[in-house]
Amino acid sequence: MKKILMIGTGGTIASEMTPEGLTPELTPAQLLRYVPAISELCEVACISLFNIDSTNITPAHWVRVAQTLREQYDHYDGFVISHGTDTMAYTAAALSYLVQGADKPIVLTGAQKPINYDSTDSKLNLTDAFLCACSEELAGVCIVFSGRVILGTRARKTCSKSFAAFSSINYPDLATLHDRRLLCYIRPERGSAPRFYERMDAKVGLVKMVPGTDFELLEFLLARKDALVIECFGVGGLPSYSDDKLFEVVRRYTAQGKYLVVTTQVQNEGSDLSVYQVGHRLKDDARVLEAYDMTTEAAFAKIMWILSETRERVAVSRLFYTPVAHDILYRG
Repeated sequence: MKKILMIGTGGTIASEMTPEGLTPELTPAQLLRYVPAISELCEVACISLFNIDSTNITPAHWVRVAQTLREQYDHYDGFVISHGTDTMAYTAAALSYLVQGADKPIVLTGAQKPINYDSTDSKLNLTDAFLCACSEELAGVCIVFSGRVILGTRARKTCSKSFAAFSSINYPDLATLHDRRLLCYIRPERGSAPRFYERMDAKVGLVKMVPGTDFELLEFLLARKDALVIECFGVGGLPSYSDDKLFEVVRRYTAQGKYLVVTTQVQNEGSDLSVYQVGHRLKDDARVLEAYDMTTEAAFAKIMWILSETRERVAVSRLFYTPVAHDILYRG
């Protein structure tokens, strides 16, 4: 029988109603009491790292989860991480960079309704997550939710209330689950030995462009951050307006060693800065990195990981465009 470690972090799945609203209260062991059938699948040990709303997750929490995986990796056949849905895609992306080349399943799951509700998705999601953690066909970081198995670097929460909360962006689902059966479409490559990292550069910002974005917003962020991820319009580009000040800010701060990651706020198909003049003029700046088909969550987490390893321009560019867990397919 497989040995699986369940790591609890809180979220809706572990929440109970309080006078202030839903608040994470239940431990992993308490969650498992609602799904006794899991004990027939595997032996389970539990660790409760923290018990918080995932809105309160920070990069320091990602590092702590990665450290736990590193410490416990040799003792278990797979891992289930219970997590809130709001920032689960960010955590899945971050763990994909902090734990690379894993040959065991690292499964994140959660729920849209607490486990003690009558109409909850918690029990099915937990059962499915443990089925995946026990599987010989899966490896690496993934999200298991509403019968879908989604690669950790490709997940995004696309519904705020529905049980089918997550989608796989610009990449197929790895597998689906029906009646406790796993149908695997894509078998992830298994690494010979996992590589663990325990640092993330938290000085990375994210801004979404809107019509009329003030250059002072970019200036404020770039003055305080090592890198800035910009969600642009369409296939990507920076408005010039009438004064070109946005470009002037970008040029000034990239010349000082800051990095700009350009992605699109359009969910599907990715960016292509070569199409329009407003994007093409960014491409000659070596410190401007284009995300192409990467998700914003993955691009954000990846530059945080890279800048914790190196600040050298050529190395940063090489690492950004080197695929990790199929996070980028198209690279210009």
